[in-house]
Amino acid sequence: MSVSLTPSAAERVKQYLEQTPDGIGLSVSVRKSGCSGWTYALDIAKQARPDEQVFRSHGVDVRVPEAALEQLEGTEIDFVSQGLNQQFQFKNPRVTGQCGCGESFTTAEAPP
Repeated sequence: MSVSLTPSAAERVKQYLEQTPDGIGLSVSVRKSGCSGWTYALDIAKQARPDEQVFRSHGVDVRVPEAALEQLEGTEIDFVSQGLNQQFQFKNPRVTGQCGCGESFTTAEAPP
């Protein structure tokens, strides 16, 4: 399995990378937060880390720390525009529950 981007998400990340000369890809991780346990964390990666896996998706390197793979494997990241609102959305097959506001999630697997 891998972590992937839709074409729309890849184009948005490429725009961010153009604005970040030392950017080498998209860093995708999770952190403990919210009432359901985990929240997604996105950033532009500026250096390679020895503890990460790299997945190439639509011309973008998606960099995932090994500690987050249990929560993220199989996730597809999309970028959606609705009127004035724009956001990344996550289609994660491992999610078993979400909080009411949608900011945090749980998975069946134990935390890393």
